Amino acid sequence: MRRPIVLIPACSCDVGNHANHVVQRKYVDAVVIGADCAPLILPALGDATDLETVLGLCDGIMLTGAASNVHPSHYAEAVLDQSLPQDHLRDATTLPLIRAALRRGIPIFAICRGFQEMNVALGGSLYQAVQDVEGHMDHRENADLGLEDQYGPAHPVTLTPAGLMARILGPGEIAVNSLHGQGIKQLAAGLAVEARAPDGLVEAFSVPGATAFALALQWHPEWQIRSNPVSMTLFGAFGAACRTYQAARRRPV
Repeated sequence: MRRPIVLIPACSCDVGNHANHVVQRKYVDAVVIGADCAPLILPALGDATDLETVLGLCDGIMLTGAASNVHPSHYAEAVLDQSLPQDHLRDATTLPLIRAALRRGIPIFAICRGFQEMNVALGGSLYQAVQDVEGHMDHRENADLGLEDQYGPAHPVTLTPAGLMARILGPGEIAVNSLHGQGIKQLAAGLAVEARAPDGLVEAFSVPGATAFALALQWHPEWQIRSNPVSMTLFGAFGAACRTYQAARRRPV
């Protein structure tokens, strides 16, 4: 049997003088190494995306991190900091994609921006600057450090007892990196908290009503995945769900 196909929606950004569809290599590599699946990059076409065609091709979806933020108009707020990058085409691609994929029972693994856009797609909202919210710590990376230090362990998260992540990894705490300025303000109805940071910020959630694996993480498990057993286990669970979905849709009715 062929490897399951995992869609990875791209960002839309300029490289030099030209507009590009871009996905960082570490996400693509994590799908291959951790999930043992075949990555397929989905261009950020916005309203021109043929959801029926692309969802008919795939066995899973991974939503990546990005430099841009989900536009706050999608949760009824104005932009507080105009200097922060936006990506309207990615928003217009991923938000309907998430809702359609959940209706079909396609496995979803969401990371960082993907975590935030999944919450927004389902009706939740975001803090646009977590560091300015009383009681919350600064979750941003130190831009003066090298990548190894930026992506190093930043703080623990506590897993929800008996939650999806606790069933996959075992109960307790895990150490995670932290490279985000935004975070969940209001968790969308129907989502379940899977992990929290020491300041109480939601760091992971699942979709209990989904018929397949649907997990979102605020941190970056794709970073140097080979050397991170926790990340390998999480991507492995996602890959197993993709294989289950693949087998079910190929089974004769």
